[in-house]
Amino acid sequence: MSTALPKNEGVPYRPRPGEIPTSPGVYRFRDAERRVLYVGKAKNLRARLSNYFAPLHTLHERTRRMVTSAASVEWTVVRSDVEALNLEITWINELKPPFNVRFKDDKSYPYLVVTLGDEAPRAMVSRRRGIPGARYFGPYPKVWAVNETLELLIKLFPIRTCKDSDYRRAMASGKPCFAGQIGRCFGPCSGTVTVEEHRANVDRFVAFMQNQDPRILDDLEREMRSAAAVQDYETAARRRDQLQAARAFFEKSAMVLGDRVDIDVFGIEHDELAAAVQLFIVRGGRVRGVRTWTVDKELDVPLGELVDSVVQNAYGDDIRPGREVVVPELPDDAEALETWLATLAGRKVRLRAAQRGDKAALLQTATQNAKQSLMLYKTRRSADFTTRSRALEDIQEALGMADAPLRIECFDVSHLSGTNIVASMVVFEDGLPRKDEYRRFTIPQSTDDTDSIHQVLTRRLAYLATNGGDDAPGTASEADPSSADAVAASERRKKFAYRPNLLVVDGGRPQVAAAERALTESGVEGIYLCGIAKRLEEIWTPDADFPVILPRNSDALFLFQRVRDEAHRFAITHQRQRRKRDIGSVLSEIPGLGPARVKELLRHFGSVSRLRAASETDIAEVKGIGPALAGTVHAHLRADGRSAPR
Repeated sequence: MSTALPKNEGVPYRPRPGEIPTSPGVYRFRDAERRVLYVGKAKNLRARLSNYFAPLHTLHERTRRMVTSAASVEWTVVRSDVEALNLEITWINELKPPFNVRFKDDKSYPYLVVTLGDEAPRAMVSRRRGIPGARYFGPYPKVWAVNETLELLIKLFPIRTCKDSDYRRAMASGKPCFAGQIGRCFGPCSGTVTVEEHRANVDRFVAFMQNQDPRILDDLEREMRSAAAVQDYETAARRRDQLQAARAFFEKSAMVLGDRVDIDVFGIEHDELAAAVQLFIVRGGRVRGVRTWTVDKELDVPLGELVDSVVQNAYGDDIRPGREVVVPELPDDAEALETWLATLAGRKVRLRAAQRGDKAALLQTATQNAKQSLMLYKTRRSADFTTRSRALEDIQEALGMADAPLRIECFDVSHLSGTNIVASMVVFEDGLPRKDEYRRFTIPQSTDDTDSIHQVLTRRLAYLATNGGDDAPGTASEADPSSADAVAASERRKKFAYRPNLLVVDGGRPQVAAAERALTESGVEGIYLCGIAKRLEEIWTPDADFPVILPRNSDALFLFQRVRDEAHRFAITHQRQRRKRDIGSVLSEIPGLGPARVKELLRHFGSVSRLRAASETDIAEVKGIGPALAGTVHAHLRADGRSAPR
């Protein structure tokens, strides 16, 4: 069913009340050229689509852009949630709608392949799928990982490894293949076994890869000792080498869960623009494979909806789900997704969000890996010269700048409940961070974040207004000009005097207004100003009624986000260091407290506030602190607390 109806509230194609069914189904938004912009599924089509046709000002910015870009909406009713899930997956893969989550998984993963369809099956490493009659094991995270595994397994189960052309040549000529001559191939082409004996070895190889039963260690050791007892030392030596290879194999595939556990663990780290996924494939209690991929988020979907899309796209010809799929958060249609996974696997599959225990610990590890992958993805994207150049040109065009912002300075403020207020300045030149030019600021008193931004920008711009003169506070102008410290300080002043093309503040319209006031008061001209608001990643400029909305996957927005995140990280780090230094200096002044006891006090109470609120008896319970010293610490902290400014 399709609709392109007379104008109603919000958008002109909004369906009339009661026209949308309440059944499960799949819906598609199309533009004026009938191109599908977005595909989604719903248990209740009317309830889901009504969310898109709410007043436009209440919609998320990205959702509003999708809804206003569309010219019509249509839906297809199905019988169940599972049918809706299958149809949604099919259409997303076929139509590739621009507003759906996009998966960047163009990398193929290496597999350990056994060509069972051949006369003499061969074991090899391949990324190619679809070899007739072949059996695949994996995928493996790296080529070197599967090569190491194959090298160990060939020692354990000697089978053919040479190319098909070498095999045919060797069998026709009766001469061993080259790999067999150097002891790297153990097929019939090596002249050491018959085709039937080799097939038996292949069957044992495949059976072991399916079950990976560690009892083979006991069997090999028993056979080695039996051969040695009857003085069959050649057989005993072969079993010894196989035993060593088997032990090495199991050591490289360490047990993480019970030996009967078959699960898939999805670690997901995401922000407003992108997400990284780390999939641990656990079979027989061991991590057999790892997959990592990134996701571009056109719409700012919540974690549950992201999990739904990730799991749907993770399985196919390469991978079948395990008996249990562990995710960080269950999606709304968890039951339908579970049924779909069971159909794909041909058996029951349980979908769950681990909260505690070994599985939760493994999920935490996968999430940590995903976090690193996301950081690496964004860093590499920012490091590419062509990408950086395009990002700077897009920023120039979006902000109406005369030139590309070759030097960007970003400012952020950090505090703890209004105390220990600090600010950071990070510098990006040509789209890359210049950490040697980062600066930290301490703000003695401030009413709010906008006042802090105004103070910091005032100090920064005052230095630019005087061209970084030698009379600037905090310089080493009175020191010996030939000393190393004076030279270094002079160099720092020169760098601090460089004029930025663009000043960026972390925040929206209020923060930008405070920064503009400081810029106007300083009299410095020729510097552009903007702010980036975190909630919707909006770019605010002075005197603008509406923010600049950059495409979510644009390189310009990625650069803005990285600059903002770096300023935030630098400010938070400085603020934490100040807190530790403040309490550390207070405690170090107490007679009888050395570094070890200071560390033990902070470790025991966990925070400064708890230590200040503790009684003498509580303090005396800390290791190494007696009653007398506890009384001294208690009195000193109380006196320090009364004298500290509030």
